[in-house]
Amino acid sequence: MDDNLRAQLEFEARRKSVGASYLLWFFLGFFGAHRFYLGRTGSGIAQLLLCLSVIGLIPLAFWWVIDAFLIPGMAEEENMKAIEDLSGGRDTSSLEGPAPRMETRSRDPRLDDPIFQKNRRREPRRFD
Repeated sequence: MDDNLRAQLEFEARRKSVGASYLLWFFLGFFGAHRFYLGRTGSGIAQLLLCLSVIGLIPLAFWWVIDAFLIPGMAEEENMKAIEDLSGGRDTSSLEGPAPRMETRSRDPRLDDPIFQKNRRREPRRFD
């Protein structure tokens, strides 16, 4: 087995799933289970301690809702750490997937219109 295939298999074994994170967040989120899964042990312990106190349940409820928006970024960050650990300074382009496509069209849709471009190139009429 070559090194590239081994690295890809190891990455798939270490990869953190956004779906699994959301399931942990929904059912065990007040205990910080999703944060433990995503490698955020410190904040997971903080959520667990807040859950044990009655006063901590109010800020924990806000934290629980905010985590719903943070989970995809946390999972991506953890996956990128796994890629860096596995690559060891090698080329990681095969692990990261295809490069993002650059948008070639302009922001102004009129500039992409060929008729507009044709009329724009003409010299302005002069009425003397």
